[in-house]
Formats: sequence, structure tokens, C-alpha cells
Amino acid sequence: MKILADAHIPYLKGAIEHFGEVEYLPGNQFTKETVKDKDVLIVRTVTRFDEEILAGSSVKLICSATIGYDHIDTHYCDTHGIAWRTAPGCNAGSVEQYVTASLLLLAEKKGFDLKEKTIGIVGVGNVGSKVEAACKKLGMKVLLNDPPREEREGNADNMFVDLETIKHEADIITLHTPLTKTGKYKTWHLADERFFNELNKKPVLINSCRGSVTDTRAWKKAIEEGLVSGSVIDCWENEPDIDTELLEMVDIATPHVAGYSADGKWTATKMTLQNLCDFFHLDIDPVQLMPPIPAPDDPVIDLKNIDPHRQTTHAVLHTYNPLKETEALKKSPEKFYYFRSHYPLRREYKAYTVINADPVPANVLQQLGFHVEFLKND
Repeated sequence: MKILADAHIPYLKGAIEHFGEVEYLPGNQFTKETVKDKDVLIVRTVTRFDEEILAGSSVKLICSATIGYDHIDTHYCDTHGIAWRTAPGCNAGSVEQYVTASLLLLAEKKGFDLKEKTIGIVGVGNVGSKVEAACKKLGMKVLLNDPPREEREGNADNMFVDLETIKHEADIITLHTPLTKTGKYKTWHLADERFFNELNKKPVLINSCRGSVTDTRAWKKAIEEGLVSGSVIDCWENEPDIDTELLEMVDIATPHVAGYSADGKWTATKMTLQNLCDFFHLDIDPVQLMPPIPAPDDPVIDLKNIDPHRQTTHAVLHTYNPLKETEALKKSPEKFYYFRSHYPLRREYKAYTVINADPVPANVLQQLGFHVEFLKND
């Protein structure tokens, strides 16, 4: 079996070699020539896999170590005998960590209390559901919008609201939809000029799903006209050639790394290897081939001298602070692909132990997933 694998997929080297002859290339070097004699491609979202690159090749299976598949021409693959697989939900915890850190940062920067805010979550799949749970733990009112789920499951308990309600009532809107360009529920340019013009509360807008779910030109205009009070962007149109004007205008700007925790990447690679085993009917346990996830350098978070009102923020930002990537990207936007491909993987909450937290933040942090050592009463 001949395998071509993206060289920037963590935890893959040393494991995938058990399946066949492996060649590694950066994702942007997957071409018609490099894939033509391969049986399996293990990919990220860097390159689009369609007729132009796949025609005449020997490819039987494309495994994407990602939750989405808009970089794969599924119709072409389905009609030409090429199977494709993804890793749904692999990085949901990582994206939740990104959104939570961004919310806490903006609350501190702009001087508001999250407990007094309403957040609208557009897209309530694996990621959106995690974000929903975290926001409720932070004391926020949560509105959910997911027309495909509502159609499938009904809305007997009024679980879902329409997008108009979110545009009218939400102080913060966070997008977690797939990118679909056609169909009943297309999401391409969901946040367009009309969307921004109909916002009622000048909300914060967060995009950590797919770049083209938002219209870059419309977002810039909305910022200029004061239709939004804050902007967080991890996913951009036309990556890696992002709009530098929009980059300078937003509060938090990162190079498509919201899902890039070590935990999420380890899970994505495990799911990718399992997809390979299932397709070729191989009796191999991927977990046995993979290394353990390294512990963080500073796994203990001591909150003894931190104001109780800041303890939750301090602990979350200890695990991940998106302002570091924001500063680097604004300074060197031409390094977008480099930053994304050489990202130092962070750990999620479960890798950290919190000590000396006050009771209220201790409970919140434990619910978020931290290991918390509670103070004993004297």
C-alpha cells in the first residue's frame, strides 16, 4: 500500500508506517503528480482534492484528519470510486477552549460580565454543543440555531431559535457551521451585508468554523460602521492570503488554529488510522501504535494570589491565550501558513491541576474539565 501523508499531521509518523510505504509532503505540495501512484492520501484542509488533482490517479481512499470536508470534492470521489473519511468531533474540545478563552479575554478587555450576556450559537454539532455547555457553565444565557438539526429532531422543547432571534437578542454570536455553498441550508456568506445590517445589539462576532461562512467585505464594513462591538477570527476567506485590512481591525486574529490542541490532534490521528483499518479490514489497534500526549510544561495552576473574580480567566488563559497568536499574525500576516504548520500544540483543560482556587471559580473550573484540588476547611 502506497500512502502520501501530510508532513504536518502530529502523532502520525511512526504509526502510519505499519500500514505500508509512506511518503510525507507538506499539504501545499500535494499535486496531480505526487498523488498519482498512491493508494491512500492522509490530508488536512490545505489542498482541495477534486478532479484536477485526482483524475487518473490510483487513489482509493482519502483520510482527512479534520472535522470538515469542504476541501474534498465529495461528488467527484463518490462517482469515481474514491472513498473519503473525516474525523468528526476530534477537535471539539480544542475549539471550545479557543472560544472560551476569547470570551474571557474580551469580557476583561471591554469590561463586561459574561453572566449578563446572551450568546447565540449558530451550528450546534460536536463543536457547537461543547461551546453551549461551556457558556452555560460560565453563567451565560444561550440561544441555539441549527436548522438542519431542528428539521431532523423537531423543536418540541423550543431548544432552537431562528437566526432572526439571534440577530435581535444576542450580545455575542459564534459560528460553528460547516461550509455549504448550495442547498436548503447553505452557509456560504451566511454573515453577509444583510446579516450585519440586521444586528440589533452590536454584538461580538466569532468565526472559528470556516472562512467563507462570513463575507470579508461585509465584516469590514460592519466594523467601520459600528455594527459589531468586537470581532474574533480564526478562519478566514482565501487562506493563507488573508485580508490584511480586516486583520488590523479585529480584536483576536489567529491562523486557523482553534482546533489545534495536542489532545484534538492526537484524537484526529487516531480516528484517521481507524478509518484506514476499517476501510482495508485490518486488525490493528491504532492506540497501540501512537505515543502518549506530552504533559504541558507548567501543569499546575496556583490561584492563591489571584483575585477570585479573575481566577477562571487566569486559569483558562494559562492553558491558552490567543493574544499571542494575534500579535504574531498582525506583525507578519505573510507567515499565515508557516504559523499554522508550525503551531506548538497546546493541551486542553484536563492536563492541568488547579490549586488554591476560591469555591465558586473552583466549581466552574472543575465543570470546564480542570482537575481541581479543593481547599479544605479549617
